[in-house]
Amino acid sequence: MADSFGPMRAGDADDPVVATGLDVGSSRKEPIRVLVVDDHALFRRGLEIVLAAEEDIQVVGEAGDGAEAVDKAADLLPDIVLMDVRMPKRGGIEACTSIKEVAPSAKIIMLTISDEEADLYDAIKAGATGYLLKEISTDEVATAIRAVADGQSQISPSMASKLLTEFKSMIQRTDERRLVPAPRLTDRELEVLKLVATGMNNRDIAKELFISENTVKNHVRNILEKLQLHSRMEAVVYAMREKILEIR
Repeated sequence: MADSFGPMRAGDADDPVVATGLDVGSSRKEPIRVLVVDDHALFRRGLEIVLAAEEDIQVVGEAGDGAEAVDKAADLLPDIVLMDVRMPKRGGIEACTSIKEVAPSAKIIMLTISDEEADLYDAIKAGATGYLLKEISTDEVATAIRAVADGQSQISPSMASKLLTEFKSMIQRTDERRLVPAPRLTDRELEVLKLVATGMNNRDIAKELFISENTVKNHVRNILEKLQLHSRMEAVVYAMREKILEIR
């Protein structure tokens, strides 16, 4: 599939989108329903043209700002919201929280030119499952949509390195202040969380711990509920901040 729009480039084989956390492969029979949100009409159109070539992906709507995205998400209930960060009226990060309220099953991928660390962290906190820079190839957009639909978290490599740096900084900062006690996780939940942090998917975690994949999914759900978080990525950030996990 050839690049056909915007500032996206052909993907570098040595610089793939980073996947964190989760299930690979899908038995999905219905196409992945995508809502495209960007304030540039030509960019939206370009994405629609590119994704139309993918048999398993269907663009069901588009929006030009965060406010419109919330309304469209409520009406269309998409599987994936592909959304820019900086937009007029209401930005993508602010819209994330509202979208999760009106369409809880929707997974949000931020697709942006912003490589600001603050935008990455705020997007994760707001519930985004992916953060991709518009420099990625069009092929990688489709791949990321499939991966997130199957339960993975996707981050552009340069942003992933910033996230890891922030993990370490948070650990250092906690040494300088008293921590608020974290909600108690069971020993098994801690084991699962540590394996999620290494990037293992549910299947591999199940094999490592000699339990079923459904049991792994239940543990992850319980971890997120206890920590009152939206995504596995955010759970790992929280765990490292609270010294539940340690980075060496």
